[in-house]
This record gives sequence, structure tokens and C-alpha cells, in this order.
Amino acid sequence: MKSMGGPGLLRRLGQGGVALTATATIIALLIAAPVLSVFSNIFVGGTGATWAHLVDTVLGEFVLNTIVLCIGVGLGVGSIGVTCAWLTTMLDFPGRRFFEWALVLPMAVPAYVMAYVYTDFLQFVGPVQTALRETFGWHAGQYWFPDVRTVGGAVAMFMFVLYPYCYMLARAAFLERAGGMLEAGRSLGLGPWRCFFRVSLPLARPAVVAGVALALMETLADFGTVSYFGVQTFTTGIYRAWFSLGDRIAAAQLSAVLLGCVVVVLALERATRGRARFHNTSRQQVARSRLRLPLGWGLLAAFACAMPLLLGFLLPAGLLMKMALTEGDAQFGERFLHLARNSFLLAALAAVLAVALALVLAYAARLARSRLPHMLNRVVALGYAVPGSVIAVGVLIPLTRIDAQLAQWWQAAFGVNPGLLITGGIAALVYAYLARFLTVALQAVEGSLAKITPSMDDASRSLGLGRWQTLRRVHVPLLRGTLLTAALLVFVDVMKELPATLVIRPFNFDTLATQAHTLAADERLAEASTAALTIVAVGLLPMFAISRQIARGRRR
Repeated sequence: MKSMGGPGLLRRLGQGGVALTATATIIALLIAAPVLSVFSNIFVGGTGATWAHLVDTVLGEFVLNTIVLCIGVGLGVGSIGVTCAWLTTMLDFPGRRFFEWALVLPMAVPAYVMAYVYTDFLQFVGPVQTALRETFGWHAGQYWFPDVRTVGGAVAMFMFVLYPYCYMLARAAFLERAGGMLEAGRSLGLGPWRCFFRVSLPLARPAVVAGVALALMETLADFGTVSYFGVQTFTTGIYRAWFSLGDRIAAAQLSAVLLGCVVVVLALERATRGRARFHNTSRQQVARSRLRLPLGWGLLAAFACAMPLLLGFLLPAGLLMKMALTEGDAQFGERFLHLARNSFLLAALAAVLAVALALVLAYAARLARSRLPHMLNRVVALGYAVPGSVIAVGVLIPLTRIDAQLAQWWQAAFGVNPGLLITGGIAALVYAYLARFLTVALQAVEGSLAKITPSMDDASRSLGLGRWQTLRRVHVPLLRGTLLTAALLVFVDVMKELPATLVIRPFNFDTLATQAHTLAADERLAEASTAALTIVAVGLLPMFAISRQIARGRRR
């Protein structure tokens, strides 16, 4: 024992543990600071005129449109996701093996890109209405065609992009919980539909509600789609209060209201469970319960699965490809490469930092003897549920004050005004990305770190390695695949993020997302297709990884 360091080793390990916990605490507080900053402005006065203007003009519209969007998206996502999950899990029909993994691909398409594509496809001079006029000899004013740029159109865009959340969680629940119980239900005379409504759906309710809640949080966080469609919501109101009215405090207070909506969604998701528990007491595999459909019904099931995939991915991706190849961005070349470089730089920085910070937070929680690191990690996880516009407001309000203080100190010390040291560059933007997406990396790292047996930590320390050395030389090599996956997920999320980028980006600093939004807002949809297609192509990387996992898992 003397060669191992004895009390000296224990003392060093204890000191290392304190340092690790302190480091994790500082990181968690910094990441949670934007959300706390938003809440701190709730009771700040001096915004009466702005609020009076909002109440008299658009606040009621904000509330109504937000409620309509949540109800419509919740019903649409739930119905599409549960239906497709049930069909691909419990029934056998032509194309089932393809649909079970391909149905997640619409997640690669940002909702605002979907809005741009369908607006061009369905507008008066678009291919659909042009074909109708040529076929039936109609002229303008002689027929009615639905306008996609409405609240209903926004609901449709969100439905076809976000249903994979519900699909994946519901499918996992059906696979894990329904095997033997379905056999028992059928032995009692229940048909496939009665088994679905009376057995499978009740068992999968927590997963379905969780999937719908995720979709609703993404809906509340969206800015590009509702802004382009002219639908006034809390997110567009935050942007308007900040830039049009110049009132940052009112923007923060609107952000707090929107954050309250997110909290309500999460609370409802938790409340729907009540004290009910949904355990699977059977080990029987669901493969024995899959019902082979007759050809007619099988084709109908294939059609039901094909429509969400067609409308949510194949059609918009094909239209983007056509527009990019035939017309595309007139500035394609050096300008486009500059935008791509900005996007990839931001995404890479955020991904690397997110994985590094997530590793520290997860490791501190693993080694801690108290509940503090675990509680702080749950606080950090709230950032993913907060819309990007709220994060942007929470980042800018304190950082602009810090910037002003730094500039005053610098000028007093050196006689030169340095300008904006933090918010004038990309530091504030990367900070916002970390506050928003760190939880993506944290959840992946925590899940994989929990699978490593604690005896490996004990063996490493018995050989004289400290906590940080154990992390670097033992855990990181074992977690290499998970770290790469987490970095990829954060990378893609940052590439797609629009509202935070629009609010915080430095002057004359554009990305692919802001370029697509700017061109689409100017009705230059064909030119926006190049940047939009690049974002979709990058977003396909994690979707293919998820699709392969689905295709391999429980293959029957």
C-alpha cells in the first residue's frame, strides 16, 4: 500500500474531486445563466408603453396563434407518429423494412426550409397551380386554391417535419412493451384494432406524450417558418420587440412568457403520467405478434407510411435539388464558400466545446457523492427546451452590460475604446449555442458513461492515476464513438439554428441559415435553395446513423 501513495493518494483524489465538482458547478451555472437572465427581467419596470402597444395591437394574436399551432401540431404529430409506429412494428406489409428506418428522414429538413419549398411549389406561378390552369383552362379568379402561408400551412409544415419525434418514441414503446400482452389480448378475442386501442396505445402513452411534447417545444422555438408565413407568435414578437421597438426588457419579458409556455408543456407531459406505471412484465418478443396483412390492406398500410415520408422529405428534397441545379444562388462561388465556412466554423466550435463540457459535467456527476452535480445537469438540460430567441435575449442582455463595463475599463486604463469585445464577435453566438444544445451532448455522454463499470475507476486509481488522468486515459478512449456522435448531433443542430443566429450574429456575418432566410424573405426562393439544400444534406448525416440503428435493432 505504501507504493500506491497511501494517505497522500487519498488526499490528492479528494482534492481532485473538489476541483472537478467546482469546475462542473461553474460550467453549469454559466450555461444556465441565459435562462436565469430572462427570468430576472420579469419584474423590471419601464416597459409600460411597449406593453400597452403590444396589448392593443398583437398580443392577443400572439396568444391565439401560439395555442392554435400547439393544438394542431400536437394532434398531427401524435396521429402520424403513432400510426406509422404501429404499422411498422405490429404489422407486416410491402415495404415495411424500408419505412421503419426511412420515416425518420424528415427530421433532416428544418421547418423553415420546408416552408420555403412548399411556398414556391404551391404559389400562383408555381408548378401545381400552373398545371391546374393549363389542364382545366382556368384563369386567375376562376378557382380557389388554399394559401399555404397561413396558420394552417404552418401547422402542416411542423407536422411533417416533427412527427419523427413521436414515431421513434412510440415505436420503441411498442417494441418493448407490447409482445406478450398482445398475445393475451388476442387470446381473449380482441382483434388488431381493439388490441391497438385497448392494449398497445395505453402502454405507449408516456412515450407518445413525450414525443408530442418534444414536437411542441420545437414549434414554440421556431422563428423562420412563422416569420416567413407572417404568423404572429411569441417568437416573432420577441424579435419585433428587440429590433423594431428597440425594447430589450420587453423582449426579455416576452421571452419569459414563452418560457412559461415551455414549462407548461413539460408539466403537462409529466402530469399526464400521474401515478400510473407502464411496465412490461412479459419477455415474449413482439415478432410473434406481427400480423401479415392481405395484399389490399398491405398496400393501404404502405400508402399510409409513404405519404408522411413523401411530403416530409422526398418531395421537398427533390424540389430543392431541382431548384439548386436549374437556378440556385446567383452568388454561388466565393460568397457561398464564405457562408459555408462561417456555418461550419460555428458548428465545429460549438460541437467541440459542447462535447468537452458535457464530458466534464457527466464525469463530475458520476464521481460526486452529493446530488448537486446531478441537479445542476438537469438545470443545464433545460436549455434545449428553451427557444433560440429566448436564449439570444438571455445571452445579450448581460453580455452587453459586461461589454460596456469592459470598454470603460479599457479606455480608462489605455485611453483607447476597444469596442465590443464579446458581443462584437462570435463568442456570444457560440455561447448561445452551448446554452441551447449542450444537453444534446450531455445526454449522450451520460448514457454511455453509465455503462462503464465503476470498477474500472477503482482499478485506475489503484495504479496511481488521478481523476483527470482516469478520464483522459480510460474513459475517453472507451467513449470515442459516443463523443463523435454527440459532436455530430450538436454540429447539425447549430447548422440549422436560425433565431439565435439572427439576433446575435456580428455585423456582416452571415451563415447558410441566415442566407436562406434572407433570400426567402425577399421572395428569391430559387436562390435560397442552394443554402437550404446544403443544410438538409448536412442534417442527413445523423439521420442516416439513426436509420441504420433502427434497421439493425430488432430486425425481424
